Amino acid sequence: MINATSNNNSSTREIIPAGNYVARCFSMIHIGTVEEEIKGVKKELNKVRVTWEIPGETRVFDPAKGAQPMVINKEYTLSMYKLSHLRHDLESWRGQAFTDQQAGSFDITRLLDIPCMLNIIHDVSKAGKKYALISTISPLPKGLLCPLRVNPLFEWNFEDKYDANMLESFPDFIKDKIKSSREYKELTSNILYVPGDDTEFTPEAVPYDFTNDLPF
Repeated sequence: MINATSNNNSSTREIIPAGNYVARCFSMIHIGTVEEEIKGVKKELNKVRVTWEIPGETRVFDPAKGAQPMVINKEYTLSMYKLSHLRHDLESWRGQAFTDQQAGSFDITRLLDIPCMLNIIHDVSKAGKKYALISTISPLPKGLLCPLRVNPLFEWNFEDKYDANMLESFPDFIKDKIKSSREYKELTSNILYVPGDDTEFTPEAVPYDFTNDLPF
């Protein structure tokens, strides 16, 4: 549960072409509360990293696995405040605004395995590197189906999905950010080691009901 309240980092890695895509959410990693500077002001923000697969854009990343869907992620502050990016994207995705009661504590893992439409655009970083980012998220148009998921569902958090061994397998930039979080420091100050059980975290898939106007 991840509540929101009121592998290769090579510079030559191909980015997803700009456009509109059918996509499916398959991964969530709770980064934790980290310090970030926004407009010159340092703030502590509780972050989560959400990832989607795009079945219409496949590439061979590993010859042993064959063609696999490209993926894209977005990092959010775990806040359902009315002006937050998370609430804006979720309301756009579900096609309906949240009531204040619904937004009071929303478990975003309900989004796992839910399809959507992603509008992906390109931008250029301060270092001059082009990258792809999610501009908007919207529901699938009626009659349009999303292919079956390829990647296993994945959730990692500090409560019931914590695995120290799994953490060490994350890309360095994600692992280092998690280890800088308040939650990680508090957790590791109380325990020396949390052994992994070598099982893959695959939360029970939430089947998409195409007869329901709201995906979540």
